Amino acid sequence: MIDVLIALIQALGSILFIVVIVSVVLSYFMSPYHPIRSSLDRIVEPMLRPIRRVVPPLGMIDFSPLILIILIQVIQTLLISILASLR
Repeated sequence: MIDVLIALIQALGSILFIVVIVSVVLSYFMSPYHPIRSSLDRIVEPMLRPIRRVVPPLGMIDFSPLILIILIQVIQTLLISILASLR
């Protein structure tokens, strides 16, 4: 059972990582009103909003996606470590 939870956490972390990266890349090329981009923004923006309140963009550079990716990785690692210790 714990192995299934670990695999689920790894999959969810990987999916979130990919969604954040794709959202950032598409923000350079697509209109914010494009259906694909607006769908990704609905997933990513609620996670970025609290980070942006603490770390505002510096000029034209927004570090919030990078911070979100780091947080996803840290939380994923912590959860997997906790579950692995329960085996």
